[in-house]
Amino acid sequence: MLTTRRTDVVLLLVALVWGSSYLSAKTATTALPVLAVLFARYAISALACGALTGFLRRRWTRDEVRLGAVLGVTQAVVLLLETYGVAHTSAANAGLIISLTIVLTPLLDRGGRRLPPAFFFAAGLCVLAVGLLTSTTGLHAPRLGDALMLAAAVVRAGHVVLVGRLTAGRAVNPLHLTTAQTVVGTALVLPLAITHLPVLAAAGTTTWTQLVYLALFCSVFAFLAQTWAIQGTSASRASLLLGTEPIWAVAVGISLGGEHLTVWASLGAVLMVAGTYWGQAVERAHRTTGDQERTTSRSSQSSRERSADSSKDRESTLSA
Repeated sequence: MLTTRRTDVVLLLVALVWGSSYLSAKTATTALPVLAVLFARYAISALACGALTGFLRRRWTRDEVRLGAVLGVTQAVVLLLETYGVAHTSAANAGLIISLTIVLTPLLDRGGRRLPPAFFFAAGLCVLAVGLLTSTTGLHAPRLGDALMLAAAVVRAGHVVLVGRLTAGRAVNPLHLTTAQTVVGTALVLPLAITHLPVLAAAGTTTWTQLVYLALFCSVFAFLAQTWAIQGTSASRASLLLGTEPIWAVAVGISLGGEHLTVWASLGAVLMVAGTYWGQAVERAHRTTGDQERTTSRSSQSSRERSADSSKDRESTLSA
C-alpha cells in the first residue's frame, strides 16, 4: 500500500510539473527569444543526462544511438511548436489543447483496429472544446498560439506512436534514449539560436531559474520519474494520474500566472478534460477487449492443435 501511494504521488508530481511547464515557458519567452529558450532547455538537459550516463557508465547499444537520433528530430519539432505556441497563447490554453494528444494517439496507432463510435464522439467533444477555448467574447478562428499548440498535439501524438513502434522488442535504456534525443535537439537548435546567445548569456537570475526548471524538472526528472513510476503500477492507473496534466496547467496558469478564463473558455476546459478522459477510457477498454479476444483465440487454436496431435497419436498406437 505504501509503495502504491508513493508511486501515485510521483505520477501526480510528474503531471503537476508538466502542467506548470507551460507557464514557465511562457514566462521565459517574455524575457528571451523562443529559440534561445529552447536551446537553453535542450543544452541544460543534455548536460544533465550526459552527467548521469557518465556516472552510471552503462554500455550504449547501436539501437539507442540510432533511435535516439530519429526521435530527437521529432521531439525537437514538438518542443519548437509548443514553445512558439505557448508564447502566443495563455499557459492554460496551451496545457488544455496539448492534451488532445491523448485522443489523437489512438487514431494514429490503430494498427488496423476499428475504434468504437464512442471514441469518435469523445474526439468530437475535444474538437468542440478547442473551439470554445479559443473564444473570448465569441467564437472565432484559432489564434496563432492556439493553432501552433494544435499542430504540436498532432506531432506529439505521432512522436509517441513512433517511440512505441521503434522501441518495440528492443532493449533500450530510457536514460540513453533521452540523452541521445537531447543531444540531437541541442545540435538542431544551436544554428538557429546562435545569434541569440549573447541575449541568453545576459539573462537575469529569474529567467535562468525558469530555464533550469524547464530543463531539469520538466524534461529530465519528469521523464525518468514517469518511467520509474509506471513500472510500479498499472498502465490504466498511470494514464489516469498523468491525465491530470491539463488540470494542473489551468490551476497554475490562473493561480500563479494571473490568467483567467471566459465563460466560453471555461466550458471548453470542462469539455476538454471530459472528452480526453472519456476517449482514453473507451480506447483502453477497446484495446483490453481486443487483447483478451486474441488471447482466447490463440488458446482455442492451441487446444485444437493439441487435440489433433492426440488423435494422431492414438491412431498411430492403434495402427501399431
